[in-house]
Amino acid sequence: MAYTTDQTVTRELNRQKAGVQWLTCNATYGNRPTPTATENAVAEVTCTGETNDGKDIDVNGKITRVVNGQCVRGELTAKIDGKQWFQVNGLGNCNASPEPGGNGRPGATVTVTVTETVWCDKYPDCRPVQGK
Repeated sequence: MAYTTDQTVTRELNRQKAGVQWLTCNATYGNRPTPTATENAVAEVTCTGETNDGKDIDVNGKITRVVNGQCVRGELTAKIDGKQWFQVNGLGNCNASPEPGGNGRPGATVTVTVTETVWCDKYPDCRPVQGK
């Protein structure tokens, strides 16, 4: 969800002439584990970034659905330097073909690597092993 949100928000901001220098999005699912590709789960999404002219970009919202890696559905609000730039219920083209890497059919799953930070206080066995 974070990857597709990042891509669709960047495209929309650039379409609206915001000039995105960089944007990074993260998605969290509360206390639940990351859902599988076939689940429709509500994810809290936060994005931070910067425009080409040095203004802060903040995007927050809830994503309820991702379609073919090309669109997100939910509620998103984007702000640039604290001023609302847009508020939408979805971004992207949900009728588009899947991204390369899918199986060529609508609804194909595209594999995206998600990195999760694991805190060693919660999982004591995660401490570094001597010699590695």
